[in-house]
Amino acid sequence: MFQYEKRLQFPVNIKKPDAKVAQMIMSQYGGPDGEIGASLRYLSQRFASPYRQVSAVLTDIGTEELAHLEMVGSIVHQLTHNLTPEQIKASGFADYYIDHTTGVWPQAAGGVPFTATEFQSKGDIITDLHEDMAAEQKARTTYDNILRMLDDPDIIAPIKFLREREIVHFQRFGEALRYVQDQLDCRNFYSMNPAFDKRR
Repeated sequence: MFQYEKRLQFPVNIKKPDAKVAQMIMSQYGGPDGEIGASLRYLSQRFASPYRQVSAVLTDIGTEELAHLEMVGSIVHQLTHNLTPEQIKASGFADYYIDHTTGVWPQAAGGVPFTATEFQSKGDIITDLHEDMAAEQKARTTYDNILRMLDDPDIIAPIKFLREREIVHFQRFGEALRYVQDQLDCRNFYSMNPAFDKRR
């Protein structure tokens, strides 16, 4: 099902390590609106989708989020690679370093570890697609916040690319939602509850 190309979706070539920036960007690896949660959300939701076209969208975007996870991990790795103990202490990276050295590990910028409670797979396609659209906007906002903190063009370029993809994903999920709504009985907006109108 997946075809892996041994290259990043967008090149990451960071010349200047910066552990403080790494701690911010790490949130898009394993934070509440990060790429690991996005990928697991969409690849889980695809199974309950009643429409093959929407399952395909969820699969495609969920797979692309894995590529984004790879990019963010590469950014964090390049920002923390070969730091001296003095640089680690001066940057406030020591607490992370004690537990993970400079390995890439899923957590939010504030240090909270990733858990599956970060995302939902409800089994109702209307609910799931609304969550997906909101998730893409939250991720876009996080990338906006990260960009406000950056001044290194080597980091800005891949982060801008990732931000743009969040916007595209939001649009694709909006199209999928319109497709689903077109398939539903106009008197019954809730695809998983056909008796809803009769009970009112």
